[in-house]
Amino acid sequence: MGQMLIFGLGYAASHLADRLRARGWDVVGTTQDRRGDSIAFADEGAVLAGLRSATHILSSVPPVAGIDPVLARYGDAIAIAPATWVGYFSSTGVYGDAGGAWVDESAPIKGRRADRNAADAAWQALRGDVSVLRLPGIYGAGRSILDRIGEGRAHRIDLPDQVFSRVHVDDIAGGVIASFRGQAGVYNLADDEPCHQNRLVEWGCAMLGAPLPPLQTLEEADLSPAARAFYAENRRVANGKAKRLLGWTPRYPSFREGLLSCS
Repeated sequence: MGQMLIFGLGYAASHLADRLRARGWDVVGTTQDRRGDSIAFADEGAVLAGLRSATHILSSVPPVAGIDPVLARYGDAIAIAPATWVGYFSSTGVYGDAGGAWVDESAPIKGRRADRNAADAAWQALRGDVSVLRLPGIYGAGRSILDRIGEGRAHRIDLPDQVFSRVHVDDIAGGVIASFRGQAGVYNLADDEPCHQNRLVEWGCAMLGAPLPPLQTLEEADLSPAARAFYAENRRVANGKAKRLLGWTPRYPSFREGLLSCS
């Protein structure tokens, strides 16, 4: 069994940690507040010791204030660490707006966030065995449209041509594990069926027997800046490379199977 050091025990990384521990792995992760059995990100002694013993290293930490904090503080140590696999959770947002077209890993990097684009490139250049896993919208138990419907926070937005890709948190963990035995590189982990967000809202309301939210313009919906930014880009994310080279197949190929697992 392996030893995994994870920078940033967020939603997806914590789910991966649970999967690996169930397989007998030794997993330790960093947090800012040292919650649970994690180690503090700022505890350099503990982090460097973890890097020396880890067989696998993953960062799920996004850039903060224009800087990738993991690379800034520990990049040199990660570059020479004895691990046989290094991974980074990037974002399909690096592709920017594609006008609803399909994008794969060969598409140019032109995302709105320059720091995201730079971090993606920096992790690729760090060492030769890095797997950069680009993720679209993440959902799963406790973090899906079903929860937003139940809380009265779901919206239907009147943008008929808008398309998004998404991925179930279980399939992220499956993609990471598949990449352990695959070749390093950049991979999109997304489901097979990009679609309009309204379809998820409508499907979720049918599942819950809840009324449909009204169809609104972006202005009428009064979304937060982060939620509004979600609608600023339009693309379909192709997952064929991960299927071909990693042997990965999403357990939840569309939102329908995925939401059933969340109910």
